[in-house]
Amino acid sequence: MSALPSQTPGILARYGLRRADADRAVWVIAPDGRRAAGAEAVNVALRACGGPLALLGRLGALGPLGWLEARVYAWVAAHRALLSRFYSTTPACEEPGASCDP
Repeated sequence: MSALPSQTPGILARYGLRRADADRAVWVIAPDGRRAAGAEAVNVALRACGGPLALLGRLGALGPLGWLEARVYAWVAAHRALLSRFYSTTPACEEPGASCDP
């Protein structure tokens, strides 16, 4: 599994995504072509990590918890700019020497 920023040159076209799709949510695209977005994608990635993270990723399959998780993900995604003041990471495409599409 690899994680690539949506600004990586050609990545959206390669996987048939639009900029609006990538801006709305994180995506997981499996080797067999299956797709997941948002909270579901986070759960798929956590399950792929194995160990305790896999257990955390399986919790999203539980009815009411999955519903709540999806709502929290949507809220956080919609407020990324506001929330960015609380963490100090540099987006991959802003790293020195990065080659990303705007």
